[in-house]
Amino acid sequence: MPKALVDFLTVLLNGVTLAALYFVVASGFTLIFGLMRTTNMAHGSLYMLGAYAGVSAYTATGNWLIALVAGFAVVVVVGVVIHLGLLSRMAGQDLRQALVTIGLSIIIADLLLAKYGGLTFQIEPPSVATGSVAIPFVVNGTYSAYRLFMIAVAAAVYGGLWLVLNRTRIGWYIRAGIDDRDMLSALGVNVSRVFLFVFALGAGLAGLSGVIGTTALSISPGEDGRYLLSSLVVVIVGGMGSLGGAVIGALIIGLSEQIGLFYAPTYSIFITFVIMAAVLAVRPQGLLGRPA
Repeated sequence: MPKALVDFLTVLLNGVTLAALYFVVASGFTLIFGLMRTTNMAHGSLYMLGAYAGVSAYTATGNWLIALVAGFAVVVVVGVVIHLGLLSRMAGQDLRQALVTIGLSIIIADLLLAKYGGLTFQIEPPSVATGSVAIPFVVNGTYSAYRLFMIAVAAAVYGGLWLVLNRTRIGWYIRAGIDDRDMLSALGVNVSRVFLFVFALGAGLAGLSGVIGTTALSISPGEDGRYLLSSLVVVIVGGMGSLGGAVIGALIIGLSEQIGLFYAPTYSIFITFVIMAAVLAVRPQGLLGRPA
């Protein structure tokens, strides 16, 4: 097989596995920003908090699964506190929510920097996803087993969220509450609890993805901005509140980022924003979003 083709196929596979990580991060943002219309600019800091919580748990136990649960649980608790203490009091006030969560993200990032310093951390992958897998069409003929494992994790997250939103009573309440909160409340449903559940789940997914990303790549100060930006772009491209849109958006952004880094590294970030601008120009609600 020609080297140029092998390089291209490897880049494509890198893009798909990166898209898997972006989807898990953006799925939480889709719930919070896309469905609830809550402006949470601290989503990247929640990713970083989950990552560092996972690092601490892994250092203490040496168990990847415990680290994953710790990253999820810690950020769920913090998400509940943020929602009850701040954002639930600012419903419908987008600018105020944005400013408060930007300040909160700076506080979280500084606290993590004070606790962990400026070092770079990485978590070892679980035993089921260590080593490499033989894939003939990629460079060197093998590929990271963990990066392939990330695709399976992203598929599991998608399947779980789809079932919750489309096949459970809480999912019906979520969609009804978004369309007509007053009517749902009149039917006796505690809408505040429903939205608290959504925010906590979205925050927890950010923490979960922090552990997944720290295992595949690493975590260090400043990563919060990168993942907040990627989540925002994925949701805008895919469509507000659309789970399928988050999948498509993550694939587009992950592939364009990896292809850009390999073939035009100077312009890779530019390519991402060109795609976002093009989608907004042609279809402002996103590829699978509903018209306003």
